Amino acid sequence: MNSGKSIFAQLMDFLPAKAFRQCVRRYQGDYKLKSFSCWDQFLCMAFAQLTYRESLRDIEACLRAQQTKLYHLGIRGQVSRNTLAHANSVRDWRIYADFAQVLITRARALYADDSFGVELAQTAYALDATTIDLCLALFPWAKFRKHKGAVKLHTLLDLRGSIPTVVIVTHGKVHEVNILDQLIFEAGAFYVMDRGYLDFARLYKLHLASAFFVTRARKRFDFQRLYSQPVDRTTGVICDQIVTLVNPVPRKGYPEKLRRIRYFDAEKNQRLVFLTNNFTLPPLMIAQLYRSRWQVELFFKWIKQHLRIKKFYGTSENALKTQIWIAISIYVLVAIVKKELHIEGSLYTILQILSITLFEKTLISQALSLTQREMQLTTSGKQLILFD
Repeated sequence: MNSGKSIFAQLMDFLPAKAFRQCVRRYQGDYKLKSFSCWDQFLCMAFAQLTYRESLRDIEACLRAQQTKLYHLGIRGQVSRNTLAHANSVRDWRIYADFAQVLITRARALYADDSFGVELAQTAYALDATTIDLCLALFPWAKFRKHKGAVKLHTLLDLRGSIPTVVIVTHGKVHEVNILDQLIFEAGAFYVMDRGYLDFARLYKLHLASAFFVTRARKRFDFQRLYSQPVDRTTGVICDQIVTLVNPVPRKGYPEKLRRIRYFDAEKNQRLVFLTNNFTLPPLMIAQLYRSRWQVELFFKWIKQHLRIKKFYGTSENALKTQIWIAISIYVLVAIVKKELHIEGSLYTILQILSITLFEKTLISQALSLTQREMQLTTSGKQLILFD
């Protein structure tokens, strides 16, 4: 039963409070604190993400307008702009990074049986990075160009459910390929990457870990064909070859055989060349796997458009990482709620509904059960007729 709880409080009930307290103790987040705990900080930042607040002053004004309801929302400390700014600046961002990993583990279990468009028994990941531009005057520690600051968000996305499993925030100057050195590869899993990750020595380490990669070859790619396998050209596959590298440096980095697949994408009128260390999957499935890599691009686009991740409430590195990790936690939380409550609407629809109903005291399942089609019909029915 609802028992008079607001939708915000019901939403926060999906969070494992015990796991959060463990993360706080791990980094002594509440050490010598008398008020405004790490939990208070998380709830305020979660409210800011769900309602897309513009600034700390905006957060303070909105929450103080609901002062009598804050206790029932779970916020025990006094909300003020300076207190929240100080908390974001000094409290270890790893508290929220570790808590996000708890939520990610839970979400992955919920979406483990979902399909992502390719009939594949193994786990498939898409690896990519996006650049978040920063004002160099406000973020001097993040100098990227002469007059520009930036950080990079490197993400390993589980294609089942589009759940980010590994998120690494680095300086803007860090090249994407270096992230391969920080990953622990899962045996039997597929890692789908674009040409920016084409480093044969690093890919060979992935191969030695009994994992598989799918990537694109560069335009100037020297190889020696050992033999070709029969293909069905009606599927778009032009050739399926087993090759070895020719140039001494890349051959030293990857001394074993590779599979080279040429594919014609009729929709985009484009010829693509894929490289992989998997020799058993049909060539068309390799092409479909690479096409599914687009999900990570959609993930970046989604969080940038619908969460507060391009503009920041603080200018320190700790504050920036804290805000990013709490934003990711909210994304995963919405995905968990969608699955556990069997909501048909998209994540965008759920977030839109939450943004205007957080303080209402109705069942969250009832509030979110409105499908996208019903929302369109309801909205269109309230529009004035301007022309007959």
